[in-house]
Amino acid sequence: MELFETNKKESEKLTPLAERCRPKSLSSFLGHEHLVGDGGIIKIMIQKGTLRSLILWGPPGTGKTTLAHIIATESERELFILNAISSGVQDVRKVIEKGKLQVKHYNNQVVLFIDEIHRFNKSQQDCLLHAVECGDIILIGATTENPSFEINSPLLSRCKVLQLKPLSSNNIKNVIQSALKNDMILNKLVVNIENDSFETLIQLANGDARIALNILESALDNSKIAENNTHTITKQIVLNAAQKKMTTYDKKGEYHYNVISAFIKSIRGSDPHAAVYYLAVMLDGGEDIEFISRRMIILASEDVGNADPMALILATSCHTAIKNIGMPEARIILSQTVIYLASAPKSNSSLLAINKAMESVKTNGCDVPLHIRNAPTKLMKDIGYANEYKYPHDYKNHFIHETYLPESVKNEKFYIPSDIGQEKKIKEWLNNLWGGTY
Repeated sequence: MELFETNKKESEKLTPLAERCRPKSLSSFLGHEHLVGDGGIIKIMIQKGTLRSLILWGPPGTGKTTLAHIIATESERELFILNAISSGVQDVRKVIEKGKLQVKHYNNQVVLFIDEIHRFNKSQQDCLLHAVECGDIILIGATTENPSFEINSPLLSRCKVLQLKPLSSNNIKNVIQSALKNDMILNKLVVNIENDSFETLIQLANGDARIALNILESALDNSKIAENNTHTITKQIVLNAAQKKMTTYDKKGEYHYNVISAFIKSIRGSDPHAAVYYLAVMLDGGEDIEFISRRMIILASEDVGNADPMALILATSCHTAIKNIGMPEARIILSQTVIYLASAPKSNSSLLAINKAMESVKTNGCDVPLHIRNAPTKLMKDIGYANEYKYPHDYKNHFIHETYLPESVKNEKFYIPSDIGQEKKIKEWLNNLWGGTY
């Protein structure tokens, strides 16, 4: 059982708890030590005065907006905030002009923070290019979507992408404890959070500090108050508070990520009933159908892979079809694809293969064997490029037992086929060619 000393005036109306508890400095920022702790890239940039444009990528409640505020404050730069939903090119240009004047007269850049930058279209993103490249502004973009897909390559190449992962359970616990001890309203109550209630709150937060604080605030509003003015929060109060907070689907917030997580895990878990149910939840809430289809394309490779190669083809076709058809008919195409993916045999061998291969490249580098190098010139041929290369199509089964990997990793196995679906046939075929080494 955990006790916290606090005192709340019920009639006092202030900003929401999550906003009141927003950290004001790197030292009070919880989580992401690899970015803000000793040796972290953000801390180093601020200390050295070498701030560069950033894309902060991560789910809600991980501190993207807070970090932008802290970076601007601790680097002593003026901060301008735009939201990609409500702002346009003209708004961006106004900030750029202010940035140019700041550089000219004070030799100091302004920080332009664009929340949900992935919602800017190509022309809107392009208007940032010159200003970022010339250093007229420091851009900090926040996105919940994969920047590789949602940010234009020219803009992406001019920014450093920093990924923020969901906060750990310990981080969330610290956020809650800090709020109860330090918040101007809560630090005047006596709050008793039962042990199982505390753990339930942490689990329901799912790595999102904002969710944790929202549930805590709602739970305190409905807590049991004893004669000694102790506010007791039970597990049921926490569950009720969480349900109250999550009944409305929020395409930008906490429930969005809970539902998409359940959706993906249901498909991965081969449960078409659950998968189509969560699809319905998202469609009913007005979720972006292209967001859903993009996630299914990723899943088709990550979780189905070569156990059923048709999965990727169908998911890609689904993405094209729904863009051409639109709602409400797109729901049928999405449903068909969801059911297929959930029902398909599963394999993550492709994911494991590329992860292992990339780790090997980082460790060992790559020295391409001479016999499979390209040899477009006589000099290259003379020094051994393409020497004694054997063309597989000239041999039985269009195959010749040859070494293609560099010497340093020639005995490594990166792709390990599963015994599921089409991949079982792939494994049998490769074993037949390579003499049972797969």
